[in-house]
Amino acid sequence: MGAAATVDQRGSWAAIETLKAGGNAIDAAVAAASTLGVTDPFSCGVGGGGFMLIYIAATGQVVAIDHRETAPLGMNHTAFYENGNPLTFPELLTSGLAVGVPGTVRGWDEALRRYGKLDWKDVLKYAVYVAEQGFDVDQTFFDQTNRNLDRFREIESTAKLYLTAEGNPHPIGTIFKNPELAAVYNQIADGGPKAFYEGSIADAIVNTVKTPPVKAGSALNVRPGLMELSDLALYEARIRTPVKSDYRGYAVYGVPAPTSGGLTALQVLNLLDGLDPGATDKAGWIHRYIEASRLGYADRNAFIGDPAFVAVPEQGLISAAYADVRRPLMDLMKATSKAASEGDPFMYQMDPSGMLWSPGPSADVDIKDALDTETTHITVSDEQGNIVSYTCTIEFEGGNGMVVPGHGFFLNNELTDFTVPQNPATVHPNVLEPGKRPRSSMAPIIVLKDGKPVLALGSPGGATIITTVLQILINRLDFGMPIDEALAAPRVSQRNSPNASSDAEPLFIMSPEATALQAMGHTFTNAGLIGAATALWFNDDGTVTAAAEPVRRNGGSAMVVLEKQ
Repeated sequence: MGAAATVDQRGSWAAIETLKAGGNAIDAAVAAASTLGVTDPFSCGVGGGGFMLIYIAATGQVVAIDHRETAPLGMNHTAFYENGNPLTFPELLTSGLAVGVPGTVRGWDEALRRYGKLDWKDVLKYAVYVAEQGFDVDQTFFDQTNRNLDRFREIESTAKLYLTAEGNPHPIGTIFKNPELAAVYNQIADGGPKAFYEGSIADAIVNTVKTPPVKAGSALNVRPGLMELSDLALYEARIRTPVKSDYRGYAVYGVPAPTSGGLTALQVLNLLDGLDPGATDKAGWIHRYIEASRLGYADRNAFIGDPAFVAVPEQGLISAAYADVRRPLMDLMKATSKAASEGDPFMYQMDPSGMLWSPGPSADVDIKDALDTETTHITVSDEQGNIVSYTCTIEFEGGNGMVVPGHGFFLNNELTDFTVPQNPATVHPNVLEPGKRPRSSMAPIIVLKDGKPVLALGSPGGATIITTVLQILINRLDFGMPIDEALAAPRVSQRNSPNASSDAEPLFIMSPEATALQAMGHTFTNAGLIGAATALWFNDDGTVTAAAEPVRRNGGSAMVVLEKQ
């Protein structure tokens, strides 16, 4: 049965209409993503990148498409330093330096050519329609604009598109149109990815990066970037083999490095898999999840980067033997009050010949850990049984804040996901290098049982993506919650803090479980709402339950294709 869940009803509508028109889940995912580039432009779009996880029903194979943004070839780690001092996140955010070479269109092309059924025109027509006809500005759209008002006002192209003549957000209820983005989609529909990565669109992207469209007299220091046309022309999406681990009889698949999402989620599940959820109450199990997350993030921060540049011990991190070594570090009775140290997963890393790798040099812990609400996740299935779990992003809310003049889309600030050590000589797997992909937290997940799909899910949320996905998995697989309740349940996120404090939602802090956890030494910081997940649960009778957030980000949208009577 066809189903779709996204953050916005027009995104889900585009996916469902694509399925009804004969497209498959891959076509529908791209249709949804392109439409969300219109209605959720502060989170995703052609100026960004992402990770797509696909289940191919005909073969039972799971594949991953990495279309993460890359650093331009003319950049190295010194670009993020001035006078020997690292630039801060606010200094880099609204700049050309922060822009990675966009990967979205190449990723869509790779997915459609290999696994889709429809052509570009049929896939993009719903996004074109919404961009041309417009949609009502809602509370979320208004709030996202308003939160970025100070920087949007300073960028001419952004102010022209997203602000009124008086320099304010478009009021709620206004019909918002983006004909320039519709024209970009039409160019891609006619010319494929070459229309984006070469020619007038590429020229406009490079000009925006190298000569930011800042208002004359602006006090905002917008640093130019180093991207060239050759960086765009050379960009490639990459097909990667998913990482996989077994959890209580379920086969859990995720995307490998350069995202940390799949590896860290699977590592935490491995730590929990050696414990009995029936041996404690709900609060006790959440305690174990928190402590396991601390250990997982310690290793994430120390070892994961772009595998084209560093030796990432993927199989070591998710090996059962390594989990057995790390698990005894978890105190099952009380909260840990300091940051955990990384382990040595290289001892459990087998290369294809069966030989152990040698341990690499220890790496500094990455202290950058922004609590970000942006990015978006799309979950789609079709009647043939194909499934797509797709997380895409422009990184921060509104990316780097610059709309490409005349083209209607934001550029990303993805290069701020690189680690910027205080000392520029520090060795770290996630430092900026020419052509390198920054580490991500995106964690699209697909779960099988006895070879058949049971669950697909993912979420936005920066570094909290991993813990959001983990809690939904635990809520459904361990606590037995229906999938809609598993998504709606209050969230808590531990990412190896230097003390016993975890970020948590207000409803979690008020829960009886939080009270019990506080008695164990845990403390909680009110982080507002965390994540905005979507999921599909595949029922035994062949039906699909689509689920989206009921409240977070003012609610998402879940739809199914009803069978003809």
